[in-house]
Amino acid sequence: MAYTSRNGRKPVEAAGKTSHSTIIRHPLVQEFLSSCTIPREPDPEAITTQITPVALPETDRIRVIIAIDGGYTEVSVQDKYPSSSYTFYNFGGLLFKVEDLQALHNQPFIDPEDMAKLRNIQRFPFVLPTQNIRLNNCETLTDSVRWAIYDFFCRSHDGEKPLIDGLRWLVFQEYNIAVTDRSWTLASCPNCHTPTIKILASYQNEFLCPHCGKAIYLTDIFRLHEVVDNELGAKGILGYLTGVLEQMLLVHLIKTVLEIKRTMLPEILFVRDGPLAFFGQTANMHQPMRKLTAYLAQGEAKGVSALCLVGVEKSGVFVEHAAAISNNIPLGHALILNNDYIYKYIAPGPVGVTDPFGWTSYYGSKVIYKANDGNIYILTIPTLKPLHDPTEEDLWNFKLILHNISKLKCHMYENALVPVALVNKLVSLSDHPSKKLLSVFAKSQTKR
Repeated sequence: MAYTSRNGRKPVEAAGKTSHSTIIRHPLVQEFLSSCTIPREPDPEAITTQITPVALPETDRIRVIIAIDGGYTEVSVQDKYPSSSYTFYNFGGLLFKVEDLQALHNQPFIDPEDMAKLRNIQRFPFVLPTQNIRLNNCETLTDSVRWAIYDFFCRSHDGEKPLIDGLRWLVFQEYNIAVTDRSWTLASCPNCHTPTIKILASYQNEFLCPHCGKAIYLTDIFRLHEVVDNELGAKGILGYLTGVLEQMLLVHLIKTVLEIKRTMLPEILFVRDGPLAFFGQTANMHQPMRKLTAYLAQGEAKGVSALCLVGVEKSGVFVEHAAAISNNIPLGHALILNNDYIYKYIAPGPVGVTDPFGWTSYYGSKVIYKANDGNIYILTIPTLKPLHDPTEEDLWNFKLILHNISKLKCHMYENALVPVALVNKLVSLSDHPSKKLLSVFAKSQTKR
């Protein structure tokens, strides 16, 4: 690691200009690189044998679109040693009627009042201590992070019920009266690290560890505290926390619809900006999400669910692969990705692997869809269970979702969707001026 200049009086240590030659000539490096393989470019025949034409749905019941997205930015409040920082989150759900969007398509000019109908968003701001910051009631940064997340989930936002209610509803399956085992096993106590702490539905949101007597929060089931370091900070959880916040908002909205007007649920298309998955320490949360989506498909015909939910990806290896093969997919066709295809052409993996792709993190299967206008989308659609070789019938509301995705096209960006573009615009935090202003604001409010 190079020397830095704290006051600008001395130069920053520059990297060596010849050190690469040692690496290139080293036989162990050469041997290692020669033993590695990367996914190869797919044969056009491999694509054509797996694509399927997408027919129109028998009926289009979708009346409302709800898009969910979030963004965050880390800001420094003390640049000198010890450096300290917060991370500001802004996430929310954007709701609009399909008929309002269609009305805009039919107009030669867009009235600002009509555009406002598509900007009906509910935002949820949240701040997380990230480095060298301790909350008043906490002893360490790790405890501060745990408390900040728990406190945010317990608070009401704009008159809404707190997100902690939705979390309990999800993990203890309160939506299903037939469930007998309403418990969750926490990997370990965040305080004394005793393994296997059983959490019962009868417990409060905050309870005491039976071994050390210190507080455990229901939000500790996300296990984010396991990758927080009191010295290095909490930067390792920022992306994982984004996924948790967005998908817990999704759960909150589904629960709210079911409580207010259950018959309205089939008329809503929920669009998540990102795959239907939990990653890293939070991966276990995919299990209760799959149980919820499976429950909402009970009593429906095969391939049909009361819940219409899709994840849309804008970046990553699947997006890059879709762009590379776009010319080999006809308009109005979908490529439903199975194990063999993914591990052969997209993500390196063993040949003939038996476990379905993403079985420890996803609660759906991936689809590459090329709409009739030429736009190409990478989607995740819920399935009953992890599948090695999913088919159209396994993907709930397959035709209905793809039909509505094609109606949501947006010409502002490449392969964009109106709700995803709008919600991102309304919740994202820019480097200028958002990050600068939040830094000034945080410095003015923090005690020293």
